Amino acid sequence: MADSSTQSITIDAPPDRVVAVICDFARYPEWTETVRRAEVVEEYEDGYASQVRFTIDAGVLADEYVLAYEYAEDLSRIEWHLVAPSRMQRAQRGSYDVVGNPDGTATVTYTLEVELAVGMLGMFRRKAEKMIMDTALKQLKHRVEAPGATR
Repeated sequence: MADSSTQSITIDAPPDRVVAVICDFARYPEWTETVRRAEVVEEYEDGYASQVRFTIDAGVLADEYVLAYEYAEDLSRIEWHLVAPSRMQRAQRGSYDVVGNPDGTATVTYTLEVELAVGMLGMFRRKAEKMIMDTALKQLKHRVEAPGATR
């Protein structure tokens, strides 16, 4: 498995609003630059997604894959892993940790490990991971802080 990368961001919203946006997979194409389609293919009894099929297009990197999700009981942690290798990925494991702050904001920590099916020099892989994580966290922040963004 590849080394993991971790980044955090503070969002001007309580944790439950952040989690609501993270868990609303069907709406990802509305606010993420690379997700063309996100389809919940399996749910837990409580209605949270257990498996989601994603179709992404990031120029050079286009792929379709299914992620399996698990949630902490209090929803403070959302974890996922790649169900089966895809055209571009051998493995993927990640998580969002969402923590409430005394000032009413939430800190989101994003951790990601991706093992690509194609070779990439370590320096370029780390730069790509940083860009992917920066973009994902900024887009999440923008979506959560936008008026009427949550269900």
